[in-house]
Amino acid sequence: MSRHRSNAPLRTAVVGTGGIARSSHLPALRTLAAEGRTEVVAAVDVDERAVRAFADEFGIPHAATGLEAALADVRPDLVVLCTPPAVHREQSVAALRAGAWVWCEKPPCPSLADYDAVQAAERGGDGDPYASIVFQHRFGSGARHVRRLLAGGAFGRPLVAHCQTTWYRDTAYYAVPWRGRWATEGGGPAMGHGIHQTDLLLDLMGPWSEVSGMAARLVHDVETEDVSTAQVRFANGALATVVNSVLSPDEVSRIRIDCERATIEVTHLYGYRNADWRITPAPGVPEETAARWRDFGPDEPSSHLAQLRALVADIEAGRRHPTSGEGGRRTLEFITALYKSAFTGTAVRAGDVAPGDPYYTELHGGAPGWAPAGSPKEEDRA
Repeated sequence: MSRHRSNAPLRTAVVGTGGIARSSHLPALRTLAAEGRTEVVAAVDVDERAVRAFADEFGIPHAATGLEAALADVRPDLVVLCTPPAVHREQSVAALRAGAWVWCEKPPCPSLADYDAVQAAERGGDGDPYASIVFQHRFGSGARHVRRLLAGGAFGRPLVAHCQTTWYRDTAYYAVPWRGRWATEGGGPAMGHGIHQTDLLLDLMGPWSEVSGMAARLVHDVETEDVSTAQVRFANGALATVVNSVLSPDEVSRIRIDCERATIEVTHLYGYRNADWRITPAPGVPEETAARWRDFGPDEPSSHLAQLRALVADIEAGRRHPTSGEGGRRTLEFITALYKSAFTGTAVRAGDVAPGDPYYTELHGGAPGWAPAGSPKEEDRA
């Protein structure tokens, strides 16, 4: 069971002191610390100089170069992982075994096998710690409002959707050694960039049933793709297209859902506000109904802070956070299926990628032309 005492601040360790920790995680944690809900008690990074500078700058009492040592010395309630995906499995399991909750930056893990190993480390009892993923776009007020309306049937049946993450990354971006490599980044834009929009699409649309994907390396000298597309069928019968790119100078993140009674669209880049959402009623919808739909209420932007507030409330209440367990796995399963479809030229259904499938353990699946040099061939891995 967790050591956390009800109504006490969650004693938190931040693992990884790079850009995402500074720009997103630590500001959110400090905001909640000012409200008495979190307390940052430790920082961890393999770079001793960096972690000590980070701890000194932000007044964090404990600095360590190893997670195991920090877990033993500090015994945190919550471990926030701001590290590359290749180490997420090891670090998540260590934190869970030490009795801490985990909030892990995306991508969650390089494979479904890794994700399932993290889930297996959870004790599973009421109030026991679990691992959750940073999918902050679910938690802005705009998404919450639209989700309620969709779930309540206000817009009628969803029919067709578009999900677009078209960004731009130059050669300098890929000069960072761990980027663009299956073993360290986990995948290309389908995994590392478009995952946020994909997660929000799945959250709004419900379970997916089938995906047909394509992927290409058109510009960058990397192991992974630099562009992917997919056609998706959802369990409710709706169809969607998904596009992920790092080749697009006019950068945009967009989701559009056409329903029987309205079109819902959000257009932004790295985070949305209420004003970034647009609801267009179908002909015949009363204006007063459309006006209610467009009343989003108080504006809470999608952000790490918005999700952290929800996570802390869930931990305090002893309930599952929506991006933990199966709520986080479904997005990784979808991305895995997209890669398998793209590299095999066949449609992939939900549930098809299971233990024993080469794509269960590595997203490239050993596919010729995509697997790193020296990897076993797909037929040797089956």
